[in-house]
Amino acid sequence: MTTFDHEMFLHINDFARASDWLHPLVNGWANYGIVGFAALLLMAWWRARRRNDPACMAAALWSPIAVVIAVTINQPIAKLVAEPRPYASIPGILVLAHQSSDPSFPSDHAVMAGAVAASLFVFDSLLGEIAAVAAVLMAFSRVYIGAHFPSDVLVGLGLGIAVALIGWLVARRPLTKGLGWLSTSRLHPLVTADGHAPVRSS
Repeated sequence: MTTFDHEMFLHINDFARASDWLHPLVNGWANYGIVGFAALLLMAWWRARRRNDPACMAAALWSPIAVVIAVTINQPIAKLVAEPRPYASIPGILVLAHQSSDPSFPSDHAVMAGAVAASLFVFDSLLGEIAAVAAVLMAFSRVYIGAHFPSDVLVGLGLGIAVALIGWLVARRPLTKGLGWLSTSRLHPLVTADGHAPVRSS
């Protein structure tokens, strides 16, 4: 934790003290905003299904895959750095978060949010923009409630974005090819809204 990081955290914590009317809203988003991101992923899948295009479906399904990969990569990094949470290292701060012994850096929530936002941009710019706003709000909320330092969420966002974009370059072709096959199988309703049964050669 740098001096700048410490000072930025204290500024945000002071703002949290002065805005108790925001506590329920920000605390709710910090803890349960993951439901909103899940809804965006579901919306992307539904829209891709209606387009009947394996490439679109590949982009939509890459989002949850990217999240899993990014959060998995983050786990050993967090354990290696082993940075304590703000409430474990700064006495007297306002803490709205449930106090956890998990490492603080990088933030899993921010990693998830960054991965969703970047991967949804690949699929649909509008959904990507919505997810980007949601990701910034998630990052801020995690600092606001005292769960993370600013660097925790900034690096988390960056890691999630990097994994989503770099991973897509690798996964795009095999995913599209696999979904093209799936769209002609008996499981085609999962990836296309076309109600016709797949045509099989005799």
